[in-house]
Amino acid sequence: MILQELSEAFGVSGHESAVREIVLEAIQEDVDSYQVDALGNLIAFKRAHSQFAIRNPLKVMVSAHMDEVGIMVTHADKNGRLHFDVVGGLGARVLLAQPVVLGDDGLSGVIGLKPIHLQEKEERKKLPKVSDLTIDIGVAEKEEAEKAVSKGTYGAFATPFTELGGELRTVKGKAFDDRAGCAVLIELLKADYPFDLWAAFTVQEELGLRGARVAGFRVDPDVAFVLEGTVCDDLPKERDESPTTELGKGPAITIRDRSVVCDPRLIKHLVEVAKAEDIPYQFKQPGIGGTDAGAIHLVKEGVPSVVVSVPSRYIHSPVSLLSLVDFENTVRLMQAALSRLPESWT
Repeated sequence: MILQELSEAFGVSGHESAVREIVLEAIQEDVDSYQVDALGNLIAFKRAHSQFAIRNPLKVMVSAHMDEVGIMVTHADKNGRLHFDVVGGLGARVLLAQPVVLGDDGLSGVIGLKPIHLQEKEERKKLPKVSDLTIDIGVAEKEEAEKAVSKGTYGAFATPFTELGGELRTVKGKAFDDRAGCAVLIELLKADYPFDLWAAFTVQEELGLRGARVAGFRVDPDVAFVLEGTVCDDLPKERDESPTTELGKGPAITIRDRSVVCDPRLIKHLVEVAKAEDIPYQFKQPGIGGTDAGAIHLVKEGVPSVVVSVPSRYIHSPVSLLSLVDFENTVRLMQAALSRLPESWT
């Protein structure tokens, strides 16, 4: 399963090469050409297929980011413990006692936390800061630690992909934000379309939409679709409030987030297609998060853009959950929406 391969790959922001290799292997038979730009984005081109009697003149861009949140080693202390900083949106709350892998060789480590037996009463009430945590790789001296791991080494969570099952065919793994979007885009490239399609697998989204800004400028599309793995917070709450998205309710269409107001014509198009094809869909709660669309829609004279996401519980943590039913319905919705794309938005 391509989602499993992508989820288990090591690809923290700024170090996406392993993910890019997997993507390239998966798509190279389905595209006409591809390039890797100076920042590391993989941009593939799929020409309009000759089977369509009428060619749609639009230049369409579909993007998904390859990077994941993670950590970076800053130094080793005298006891051989590795100090680190976070890469992307991670807090100490999700880091405590987590197993990690470091560098391309996959060195194992665990983020150290004092056992509860040794904590003072006041310590138990406080959430430690990231600067208070260290990675234990099983050595006892600074020199040995520095031989094993150099300053600037990336680290990712050591989370195997597992199928949990159930009616929703739930799976767990890391980095569904946004390896789920990458897997959807790989599936989309297997189909043919009446327009030229540019598929952008971008880098450094978690550090500020950096790759998308470059890729969007390079492609200069007429319209853009951004694929994501988004927040799913459908568990019980103390307050009566709507969840951002819900597992099993289908792909989530964004109206607005902190980075973009999605084009209402594209939102309407997605909804009409979903209803016509009897595909379940939901709207993501407005104002939550940010995506590559925030950079792409501002390229040059502006690009009509919209975001479609696979709901994922516990993103930006060591393990996430998503429904393969939602994943497959996202592929169905996007394939149908692209195939029926109007030639003009005027």
